[in-house]
Amino acid sequence: MTSELNDFVSRRMFLEYVAKTMLGVTILPVGLANAADDKASNKKEEKGSTGASTEPKEGSAKHVIFLYMNGAMTHLDTFDLKPGRETQGETKGISTNVPGMQFGETLPELAKVASEMAVIRSLHTETGDHEGGRYFMRTSYKEIASIRHPGMGAWALKILGRQNRTLPDNVLIGGEARHPGAGFLEPAFTPVPVGDPNAGLQNTVTPKYLTEASFDKRMELINKFDSDFRKKYPQKQVDAYSDFYRQANQLVHSDELKAFDLNQEKPEIRDKYGRDQFGQGCLLARRLVEHNVRYIEISLGGWDMHTEIFSRDKLASRAAILDRAASVLIHDLKSKGLLKNTLVVLGTEFGRSPHINANSGRDHHPGVFSGFFAGGGIKGGRFYGTSDKNGYSPEEDDVTVADFNATIAHALGLPIQKEFFSKSGRPFKVAHDGKPLVKLFA
Repeated sequence: MTSELNDFVSRRMFLEYVAKTMLGVTILPVGLANAADDKASNKKEEKGSTGASTEPKEGSAKHVIFLYMNGAMTHLDTFDLKPGRETQGETKGISTNVPGMQFGETLPELAKVASEMAVIRSLHTETGDHEGGRYFMRTSYKEIASIRHPGMGAWALKILGRQNRTLPDNVLIGGEARHPGAGFLEPAFTPVPVGDPNAGLQNTVTPKYLTEASFDKRMELINKFDSDFRKKYPQKQVDAYSDFYRQANQLVHSDELKAFDLNQEKPEIRDKYGRDQFGQGCLLARRLVEHNVRYIEISLGGWDMHTEIFSRDKLASRAAILDRAASVLIHDLKSKGLLKNTLVVLGTEFGRSPHINANSGRDHHPGVFSGFFAGGGIKGGRFYGTSDKNGYSPEEDDVTVADFNATIAHALGLPIQKEFFSKSGRPFKVAHDGKPLVKLFA
């Protein structure tokens, strides 16, 4: 957990995040100082290509919960076992609730919901550094200095619009500060960060001294002060400036804010998910889906295991956190009738080396790795793709990172072939050149 997110405590920062997410503006003076530049750069709006699309107009998923394994999760010790091979190391396989489908022994609870999971065992990438890999997994584009690409949650809000008119519709739980966010899209699509799910959204209680009457009077004064500026720069960011205060006021008075309060859950439910931040983040994600929030990402770090990977405080401890929380999340979503409309995704930046190094660890390995999909129209209970006998490279049905993200986009009904233009006039697609794994859908 980074200090930037854990220090998310000031009212000023909270209001700024809400402004960016809900209205596409910032309350900081520099935001309005740059409004003239924004107007010039916005002359070329994002537009679609004129080519005919063969994609379905609608997807079965209305929500996405992306479980991000920060640090590069080992594939050989989780979902891509190589029994009898030296590369397998100390991890043994266990049976799942699907005949012939085995997971690593550290995932006994996920093994019980394998029938809901389509596990991809042939993912591969060219990026072997953590920062580049994280960026690539979230955007389908390599990180370059000249532009910032949007994450999938930002694309979903841009194209599909908001589902929840009060709560933030793109939420990042326990993520790092270098998340690509909205990229070149409007700041309105930036994910709202929740550093600690136990704390929820901070600074959402209005000051006792601020009554409705005093708020309206302040708004009247602001409108008078800003009227000349708005006339000079008539654009949506500036027009939304005063509306921000009212919508922020609506948010902090909304009963829907209870969605972020995990104390609304019974203690035994919270215990089921695990009292660690990832477990509580998964519980928060389930609650947000129940409140019609579209896109939630939750991070679990600690997978960068270059030494002593088979010790109890490495692979076993990380896998146990994932196993408990993810399995309960899938089970709860299904029991509440939400899994069919919620796509649960597990991804990571790359795999870990089949060769066990001199320090009893596994190094970076972009050659092949694993992820999974559950719900959202996905037909579970199967593996897709295979790696070679030692887990070094894809052998059958290789899947690129862009293909993986295109599958998420397909589930949501996003236009994969449509081009959107950045402010500099460059064309981009939701999942770059990826092709969705349509065979996974029921």
